[in-house]
Amino acid sequence: MSKARVVITAMVVEGRSQAEVARSYGVSKGWVSKLVARYRAGGEAAFEPRSRRPRTSPNAIDADTVELIVRLRKELADQGLDAGSDTIAWHLQLPSSSGRGRGCSGSLISSTSAAPVCRWGDLLSRP
Repeated sequence: MSKARVVITAMVVEGRSQAEVARSYGVSKGWVSKLVARYRAGGEAAFEPRSRRPRTSPNAIDADTVELIVRLRKELADQGLDAGSDTIAWHLQLPSSSGRGRGCSGSLISSTSAAPVCRWGDLLSRP
């Protein structure tokens, strides 16, 4: 039985106070309050663990730049050239008249930012 189920049962079924339940199970009163509110709003779904993933990712690379990185990586690899994150970052910093360069947003990308996209692009290009 999950701790969430035990805490909600203690509050709702047994009628114990929020502070008493929090003390008994070693959790915060805020968490107990959140669980009970979730239970009252959604019923049994409150017992399931919820995602901790952020709803937004303000530092995410835009889709056009991701597409450009993946395309560059494939082109470089097909030519037998190095297709690592440093090389892709260098190609992205070329003047935009080359057809590559700064991409749609006009912002430069570092090799640190390109590395996860390169790994992701490698997964996409596998058969």
